[in-house]
Amino acid sequence: MNRDKALNMLGLAMRAGKLITGEEMTINEIRKNKVKLVIVASDASENTKKKVTDKSKFYQTAYLMDFSESELTNAIGRPRKVIGVMDTGFAERIVSLIKG
Repeated sequence: MNRDKALNMLGLAMRAGKLITGEEMTINEIRKNKVKLVIVASDASENTKKKVTDKSKFYQTAYLMDFSESELTNAIGRPRKVIGVMDTGFAERIVSLIKG
């Protein structure tokens, strides 16, 4: 239930223009400290997961790997494996829904 709510929040953030999508664009925004939460697809390649999580840890950005690529695609309407949430409110709400 909360997973669905979190995915709905992602869709809402997408429509509000508060997401950055794609591996390279998200990493660039992490470097600028603009990303509040990174979401990596659980079925992304090991290389992608390592690259994004290492960068997130270095810049102290929260990250989640709780959704599959198909769930993320359905939520935002684009096929993506890496998503960066740029808004603090959306990021905190998504984390609270997932972590409980």
